[in-house]
Amino acid sequence: MTPQPDRVLDLFRQTGAYLQGHFRLSSGLHSSGYLQSALVLQYPQYAELLGRNLASAVSRLTAGAAAGLVISPALGGLIIGHEVARALGVRFLFTERDSDRRMSLRRGFTLSPGERAIVIEDVITTGGSTREVIEIVKAAGAEAIAAGSIIDRSGGAADLGIPRVALETVDVPVFEPERCPSCASGEPITKPGSRPA
Repeated sequence: MTPQPDRVLDLFRQTGAYLQGHFRLSSGLHSSGYLQSALVLQYPQYAELLGRNLASAVSRLTAGAAAGLVISPALGGLIIGHEVARALGVRFLFTERDSDRRMSLRRGFTLSPGERAIVIEDVITTGGSTREVIEIVKAAGAEAIAAGSIIDRSGGAADLGIPRVALETVDVPVFEPERCPSCASGEPITKPGSRPA
């Protein structure tokens, strides 16, 4: 196993997961930086390490209030959500988009009224996917008690309406497409990630 970097962002750089260029994010915003968590999480030892660290951070955030499950949006939250659930010793569910592009529980997953859930994502930019998962939890009568992510690229600005924590907070500039300097200079755009362009 390679030596552990001091910071999560160093781990992203070490594994080639911090990409530089011109990117269209899932939110529709444009950015010159993209954090491709899959390139870090492809290494089980890093996934386990990040999962344990995030589980510990979320536990401190909830002051030890027990959750019965971890739930994550597919696709980005799958591996890290599973690792957090493993570290906490609870079950793991995930949501995915249906044919109408709405986030939903599928595959026979269910939530029961009163269950307490922690929502885990790999990277939060605007918090849109995480808020969709929180709404699914609430609609089932369950309670989303906290959220966590490996990276918060909003610089701390994303509001989920529940307590949240990230292993590292960065402020990677994002732009509306009409205000994007890379678009203005004619630089080709790339759409990474799991959602189609």
